[in-house]
Amino acid sequence: MQKSSNRSLFVTFLKIGAFTFGGGYAMIPLIQREAVEKQGWISEEDLLEIVAVAESTPGPVAINAATFVGQKIGGFIGALSATVGVVLPSFAIICAVSFVLEQFEQWKAVQYAFMGIRAGVLALILQALVSMYRQFPKDGISYVIMAGAFFAVALWNVSVLLVIACCAAAGILWGKLKGRREK
Repeated sequence: MQKSSNRSLFVTFLKIGAFTFGGGYAMIPLIQREAVEKQGWISEEDLLEIVAVAESTPGPVAINAATFVGQKIGGFIGALSATVGVVLPSFAIICAVSFVLEQFEQWKAVQYAFMGIRAGVLALILQALVSMYRQFPKDGISYVIMAGAFFAVALWNVSVLLVIACCAAAGILWGKLKGRREK
């Protein structure tokens, strides 16, 4: 991969990292717009797989997704470029905010700004949910796995890692059963 392509990965993920508040799930729509729609680096299916793997591996989803997209496009250097790009804005902002937050956290304007940011982040997460749902297999077993995972995490406080492992096992088991039926 050329240096200009690695630079493009870095700049793209720098923008994503700089203009997304709320963590990895809020970044997914921006990654989709930039990597799938604008740049054409990956397909919708690739993004779904990348997000699934990024959620399943240790670390923040946004960093994992950036790393996987970068690796797919430019190998190790592409992964490094995308990862540094997505992390750099947050690192700089956290360093700057840590010096001044204590002085301003009692200001009503700051409190209202964070309330507005949280509302915007929720909208981005919901948009990512809708986008992922469109790519979601629409069969009964998929809905059962999805509902089971939701209830396990949201209501029963089951470890997310255990839920992901169980969902993967259920998917593998269903695939094998489905394969046997087709034979």
